[in-house]
Amino acid sequence: MKKVLVAEDEESIREFIVINLTRSGYIVEQAENGAVALEKFKENEQSFDVAVLDIMMPEVDGLTVCKELRNMSSDLGIIMLSAKTQEMDKVTGLLVGADDYVTKPFSPSELMARVDAVYRRVEMTRGLRKGDNSSDSIIHDEFELNLRNRTLLKNGEMIELTQVEFQIVEYFFKNPNAALSRNDILKQVWGANYFGDEKIVDVNIRRLRMKIEDNPSSPNRLVTIWGLGYKWITKEQ
Repeated sequence: MKKVLVAEDEESIREFIVINLTRSGYIVEQAENGAVALEKFKENEQSFDVAVLDIMMPEVDGLTVCKELRNMSSDLGIIMLSAKTQEMDKVTGLLVGADDYVTKPFSPSELMARVDAVYRRVEMTRGLRKGDNSSDSIIHDEFELNLRNRTLLKNGEMIELTQVEFQIVEYFFKNPNAALSRNDILKQVWGANYFGDEKIVDVNIRRLRMKIEDNPSSPNRLVTIWGLGYKWITKEQ
């Protein structure tokens, strides 16, 4: 079953989302505020594949819900719903663990494209983890990326990554010391039909640096190539 948790306090919008998800074959659990969303997830967290969260909700806001859900599950796909005026909240949502965001108002096709893309990523991650756990790793200096169990180690210590973060690191590890454009990364990770803009790449790079760099404000691994994109630097280059 493909199951989605939808947390949206505006009933008309919530019903619109539920109808479109149901028509596309998803099982939907509804929550009218953030507190109810957290309660429903805790009741049976293993059953959910994707969560769609409005940023502005009573009881517990969407950003807090996002952070809590990400702490409970690294596999869950999380999509934030935001108004055009909530630009900083979008960034914050991505930094605390969201995989994507959709700006209101949105069309059914846009919403479903985002949910389908996140769901496919979740399924791929879970499928690989259930498969053969034999070593299939890429090692660059103190980092080891295991492609089979979807983990990243730094000096033997585990670094927790979301599905999006893992895919970005995997792309860099397979192309070390090569300058990758934002558009290249966007197509590789989010797909050629992604509706959004390139900012989502920059925010995820910022989030990754906070996890992997000794000094995120002065990175020496995941560096910026001005006017183009980013590059993973190895010591052996």
